[in-house]
Amino acid sequence: MAIFKGAGVAIVTPMNADGSVNYEQFAKLIEFQIANGTDAIIVCGTTGESSTLTHEEHLDVIRYCVEAVAGRVPVVAGTGSNCTETAIYLSTEAEKMGVDGLLLVSPYYNKATQNGLYAHFKAVADSVKIPVILYNVPSRTGCNITPETIVRLCTDVENIVGVKEASGNISQIASLAALADGKVDIYSGNDDQIVPILSLGGIGVISVLSNVAPAQTHAICENYLKGNVAESLRLQLEAMELCHALFCEVNPIPVKKALNLMGMNAGALRMPLSEMEEKNAARLEKAMKDYGIL
Repeated sequence: MAIFKGAGVAIVTPMNADGSVNYEQFAKLIEFQIANGTDAIIVCGTTGESSTLTHEEHLDVIRYCVEAVAGRVPVVAGTGSNCTETAIYLSTEAEKMGVDGLLLVSPYYNKATQNGLYAHFKAVADSVKIPVILYNVPSRTGCNITPETIVRLCTDVENIVGVKEASGNISQIASLAALADGKVDIYSGNDDQIVPILSLGGIGVISVLSNVAPAQTHAICENYLKGNVAESLRLQLEAMELCHALFCEVNPIPVKKALNLMGMNAGALRMPLSEMEEKNAARLEKAMKDYGIL
């Protein structure tokens, strides 16, 4: 049974001017998502600046999200690390808080072998009882999880149920779908590839776009999953320039800027991330206006 189908938002972590987490605004962002049809909330992922949250903050943000959502949609917590023991610690603590699932990024910087990745993910998944989604994003981690390793993990480890595929390599994702034999829940990790991945048997997206356009991102998935493929494709293509603008600088720099332009007070970024360059900010603002969300 999938943790969710459709559009899950990789939600930002809003910050106060002093760099602390703005929980009051976080609650408003959560309500905005739920009111606009988001199918799941993924907290403390890349978009949530998990890499610069302390362990205490990381767990506090997860706890707050679970309490604010209050069971209305599934909450999936990012608890991955390049240290297996740290990933186990964050995962077991998140499970105690009542999350519905975990998102485990491949260990970054270490550049583990496929056998190392298998051992790492199995050790973390074995430490909890809740479902686990792997997160393959080699552009950020320097390490690709191959289709064979993903299928092996989903076959051998009962609670590893799927993967967020952000490799951008459609041929690799097609190979994964061919090998999976229904054993892997495949989520798009790239907003410009939602329909292509759904067409390969994917069941949804873990989305940056959904931060600023939750109803539209939900509609792309809902239409496809209900068989309205032409409408889903139309909505996907309509969003393409905004998708590209949201990634014209490294995520989450543009999406925080976009939320601030919408008056949603996502706040500043934590270093080493920096404010958006002027020319890119102008491109983003134009794309948002053209898309009708500004």
